[in-house]
Amino acid sequence: MVLWQFKRSSYAKPYPAAAQLATYIRSQYPGLVAMKLQGPLADRSAWDADERCSISRAMGVVGTRSAMLLLREAYYGTTRFDDFAHRVGITDAVASARLKELVEAGLLVKSPYREPGQRTRYEYVLTDMGRDLLPAVVALMQWGDKYLQRDGAPLQVVDDATGAPVSVRVRTDEGDDVELDGLRLRVNRE
Repeated sequence: MVLWQFKRSSYAKPYPAAAQLATYIRSQYPGLVAMKLQGPLADRSAWDADERCSISRAMGVVGTRSAMLLLREAYYGTTRFDDFAHRVGITDAVASARLKELVEAGLLVKSPYREPGQRTRYEYVLTDMGRDLLPAVVALMQWGDKYLQRDGAPLQVVDDATGAPVSVRVRTDEGDDVELDGLRLRVNRE
C-alpha cells in the first residue's frame, strides 16, 4: 500500500503539504519515526554503522534461512542430525555445514550418544548462548504472524504453567514499554 507519492520537482523548497503529511503520519502511526542518536552518533557521516555493529555480527552467525530454521527446531526439541535435515527440508550437506557453523559460533554443542548395537553419533544441544537468542526468534515469529500470515498465527507460544500467550516487547529495565521514537542510541564504550 502506498501512503503517498510526490512528483519530482526542481523546487529547492519542500512542498508545504509534505510537512503536514509527515505530521499527520506521525499522529496516526506512533513510533514510526526513528530513534534518537546521541553524542558522536548524531553526526551520521562521522561513523560507520557496520564497524562494530552487533546486529551485523549476529547476522553473520544466524543470518541464513537454514540457520534460523535449525535453531527453531532446536527450540522445539530436535537434537539429532537426520531430524534437523528432514524437518527443515534441507540437504544433509547444508544441514551439516549450518550445524557446524552454529556449533563453532557457540549456539549449539555436539554431545555423543550411542544406540545399542550402533556406532557413536552426535546430537546437537542448545547452549546458554543459543537459549539467549530465544527472545529474538520469538520476536521474529510474532512479526511474521502479524505481517505475513493471512489467516492469523499458525502457532502460538504460551507459558507452560498458565497457558497465557507470551510476547516480546522493547522495555526498560523497569518494565515500561518503549516505542521506536522513545528510544535513544548512545555509545556504550569507545
